[in-house]
Amino acid sequence: MGGERSRRERLKLPRQQMPEQAPKVRAGNFDEVNLGYTPEQAVAEAERCLLCARPTCIAGCPVNIDIREFVRLTAEERFQDAADVIKRDSFLPAICGRVCPQEDQCEGACVLAKKHTPVAIGNLERFVADYDRGHPSDPVQTVVPKSGKRVAVVGSGPAGLSCAADLVRAGHEVTVFEALHELGGVLVYGIPEFRLPKEIVKAEVDELARLGVQFETNAVIGMVETIDELLDEGGYDAVFLGVGAGLPKFLGVEGENLVGVYSANEFLTRVNLMRAYAAGAETPLLDLDQKTVVVFGAGNTAMDAVRTARRLGASPVKILYRRSEGEMPARAEEVAHAAAEGIEFETLVAPIELLGNDEGWLTGVRLQRMTLGEPDESGRRSPEPIPGDEFEIAVDVAVVAIGNAPNPLLVKTAPDLDQTAWGTVAADPETGRTSKPAVFAGGDIVTGGATVILAMGAGRRAAASLDEYLNTGVW
Repeated sequence: MGGERSRRERLKLPRQQMPEQAPKVRAGNFDEVNLGYTPEQAVAEAERCLLCARPTCIAGCPVNIDIREFVRLTAEERFQDAADVIKRDSFLPAICGRVCPQEDQCEGACVLAKKHTPVAIGNLERFVADYDRGHPSDPVQTVVPKSGKRVAVVGSGPAGLSCAADLVRAGHEVTVFEALHELGGVLVYGIPEFRLPKEIVKAEVDELARLGVQFETNAVIGMVETIDELLDEGGYDAVFLGVGAGLPKFLGVEGENLVGVYSANEFLTRVNLMRAYAAGAETPLLDLDQKTVVVFGAGNTAMDAVRTARRLGASPVKILYRRSEGEMPARAEEVAHAAAEGIEFETLVAPIELLGNDEGWLTGVRLQRMTLGEPDESGRRSPEPIPGDEFEIAVDVAVVAIGNAPNPLLVKTAPDLDQTAWGTVAADPETGRTSKPAVFAGGDIVTGGATVILAMGAGRRAAASLDEYLNTGVW
């Protein structure tokens, strides 16, 4: 086992590759692409860990999971113990193991990343979490004294669920309000089934319900009730805002109102949440079979959209991106998966007009060739147009996936809730405290579009500060 190997021996062990569906097969179904480690693969990968005295990987994790310990236990085939270690700090390990950018976080901070291949921490987290879900046991019941305090959590995405988990375990009464008819926020409407099966999200939500969290769906806070009404008539002692950033950004070019142009939010929500691909769906999409589909953008959402279109029969399917492939913000794994599934990439192009026919249907797009100039504030080189270098391509459907902003509906009903210049809620990054007493916020509504694990970290930090506020009354 891992503890019996020398450092030199561990350095020679190869990283275990994640088994996955063959590209030609998976491009025609919505089943999960990555198939998960076998127990033997998980142990072999865990044995690569050097068990550092000062594990830098933990500092790279936004929720500070004791990675060294859970990996050590995995190497010893103590899978349930490993799961228990993870659950001390992460309420959504099966989700994070699938969708978090470990290469930029825990794995990026792994000592082995400097000269070798980092330990596959995300794959091990997924394995351990799946093992835990597949081997249910009666949990040890810890009696937590009830505080008598009530908290309203607005939004059932990763920030809200993580905040709710910590608060209910601290003895507070928690109700989660979700605007849609299914729980999970971006985890269910934004991430496709082939990347994150919805049964996994449901299992995590069910565990929260078992702990005592109450849920209300179809509850649009800002319309059904305002924040003030939750605090006053509703009798809640505090509110946490974790509604994410669900307002799509658009290109700002002529033709965006043509039939056949979707925001990535609408496109993915119709497929993921409303099953638009199923016969008889109440919210269908246009028939994409053998249609030309383009997706503007190159982040994870763009990859989700283009790979979804491929599975709906579109051909050809293209990513159109104004920078080069090296500047793509999507995870390298998602880009590689898309390429293997037959997605085409057209880089250094920017749309200047969407073209349509007399009936108002999209028929094409006029593009501008770009070149890369000096780096912008994000550190990426800014795209600049090449004068006179324009061209047109025929297109049946276009999906815009260039980012999101917070929906203004909630904050419009709370004028004393300060906002930033970007329309996000102004909140202390360490405590989640806003300008409005008893109101906390975290996740994408504060940072803008980010990752699941960063939203979870924000939810947990806000929960700790919220617990302190409820216990002391000091704002």
